Amino acid sequence: MKKLLPSAACAFLAAACGKSPPPAPAAAAPAAPALVSGIDTNYFDDAVRAQDDFYRHVNGKWLATTEIPADKGAYGSFTKIADDTQEQLRALIEDAAKSAGAADPDKQKIGDLYNSFMDEAALEALGDKPLEAEMQRIDALKSRKEIPGLIAHFNQIGVEAPYGPQVHQDARDSTKYVFDLGQAGLGLPDRDYYLQDDPKLKQIRQAYAGHIGKMLTLAGDRQAAADAGRIMALETALAKVQWTKVQNRDPVKTYNKVELADLPKLAPGYDWKAYLTQAGVDGKVDYLVVSQPSYMTGFNALLASTPLPVWQAYFRWHLISDYAPYLSKAFVDEHFAFYGTALRGIPQNRPRWKRGVGVVEEAVGESLGKLYVAKYFPPESKQRMDELVKNLLAAYRQDIDTLEWMSPETRKKAQEKLAKFTPKIGYPKKWRDYGTLSVVKGDLVGDVMRAGVFEYNRNVNKLGKPIDRDEWDMTPQTVNAYYNPELNEIVFPAAILQPPFFNAKADDAVNYGGIGGVIGHEISHGFDDQGSQYDGDGNLLDAPGWFTKDDLDKYKARTHALVEQYAAFEPVPGFHVNGELTLGENIADNSGIAIAYKAYRLSLGGKPAPAIDGLSGEQRFYMGWAQVWRAKVRENEAILRIKSDPHSPPAVRGTVPEMNQQSFYDAWGVKEGDKMYLAPDKRVTIW
Repeated sequence: MKKLLPSAACAFLAAACGKSPPPAPAAAAPAAPALVSGIDTNYFDDAVRAQDDFYRHVNGKWLATTEIPADKGAYGSFTKIADDTQEQLRALIEDAAKSAGAADPDKQKIGDLYNSFMDEAALEALGDKPLEAEMQRIDALKSRKEIPGLIAHFNQIGVEAPYGPQVHQDARDSTKYVFDLGQAGLGLPDRDYYLQDDPKLKQIRQAYAGHIGKMLTLAGDRQAAADAGRIMALETALAKVQWTKVQNRDPVKTYNKVELADLPKLAPGYDWKAYLTQAGVDGKVDYLVVSQPSYMTGFNALLASTPLPVWQAYFRWHLISDYAPYLSKAFVDEHFAFYGTALRGIPQNRPRWKRGVGVVEEAVGESLGKLYVAKYFPPESKQRMDELVKNLLAAYRQDIDTLEWMSPETRKKAQEKLAKFTPKIGYPKKWRDYGTLSVVKGDLVGDVMRAGVFEYNRNVNKLGKPIDRDEWDMTPQTVNAYYNPELNEIVFPAAILQPPFFNAKADDAVNYGGIGGVIGHEISHGFDDQGSQYDGDGNLLDAPGWFTKDDLDKYKARTHALVEQYAAFEPVPGFHVNGELTLGENIADNSGIAIAYKAYRLSLGGKPAPAIDGLSGEQRFYMGWAQVWRAKVRENEAILRIKSDPHSPPAVRGTVPEMNQQSFYDAWGVKEGDKMYLAPDKRVTIW
């Protein structure tokens, strides 16, 4: 509510009382614009008490009236901002397509790539002809000994293969890069889709086998149905030897250094020389990291026992599948019929222009990001975000010193790690150079392949060089944020700094509950069950790491309680939240909201929070958190996420963290008997 200046109020009262007016005062400085609450009160469901279902109280009318768009598996705050951002990107791309020229080669590449994707008539005329050379490469295989070289090639052009590489900071030596091999090769999202007997998963398996057959038929395979059955059997066998997503969360178990001379022990008879040469790393590395050694051994056994024609059918299938979106309409439609509708429950494909924007983002994302930042990211947003991050880090520093479960020795180590955090906000210090990437107008498949090879080579060329600590893993136009334990950095792209996460015109309460909770979430990843195993320089430590043994035991007891708390939720009948898979994100949600609240209180400087729209600052803080997570999810999409996503479902994220915070109980008067109430001994508090 806007306050009147005292002098103006006195002048008004004097005139009203009929007294002679005093001399006119000097002109007063204009009042600062009133801050809004930033809370979407129009979505409140007053029929639901905040103390019984806070998430629905805040978002109930939105949940009741919003339809998931036909081209989406889920819809919420993230997707709304992403849609708005895509409209902005479309305008930038179309402008680049009109005005590009030799004077701006980056714009030329953006425009040519987009126009090639949008030229449906040309793609229709080509059919699957752009894949002929790759099909011939597969057909030319004379023996399984040649498969390692093919896998290396597929790794470069972005085609699914039984394993794939990643170049990243060596977790055991933060001064160098490492070439890391990990399991891959499945066409379904997770091994559970192949191995579990749930009727819904069985139905998807059947649809998947049929889809493989249809795609192979489109590509001219005369024994498509039989090949589909053999491919399904091979992928099922691969799934059986893969590690679970929970197992893959352990950074110590997935760090397995293998000297090149010892690779034959891991996979006897496998032509590692051919793979490393084709992969472009022979002579650049002395060792590899193998994330899942037993999988590599199991894959090698399958390679030896599976006939070459089956492997050829498998590789043809994945080539067609991964490049189907860039081919003629028949391939596009069949690809979506399975991966969109059958798997995720989405009835309609995205408009072509949105898919075109996605192609540009994938190929030359930072070039597009540079245009986006220049037009849509005001400097004042970055400045206010800097202040928010500073306050969150200050709150963590204070909190570490008061944690009752943490010993002085562990506190000291935690403070040392926190002091080395690197925040990155908005956009990178230096933009990626795409000068060597060739984009040929009218050659969409070739452009996508060249973009894949460009990115692959950009990463491989890091080997043997110093760590680039200025690099970003997301583009500025990405509506997301992340923590990287190896670089000990928290990164917030420009696009997430929009309502409801961040509102430059709003009072601080909603911003601390929204983007503040996200900042706290990302910081806390440095101290969750995975991040806590890395020191401040990004080196992976063996247990108990920088914890004392006693403190680690206390920490694990609390995180175990969190596993059980989340596992009780069943978003889809028969599909419970996997408390172990989602543990790191659940720790981050609970820790993030706790620290963000403390940072909000610090920001008030001892003054009471202003009341706006009849709501206290403390109440609006928690509403800011709950409205960030408003979303609706289709059933099949929910199942996919439960099986493969380390994040809990949106409604759970918008509900459970509040139930663990005493300050939430105080703000909303939650008491025993209310549905949001948890007995004090059932609440999990880490920070």
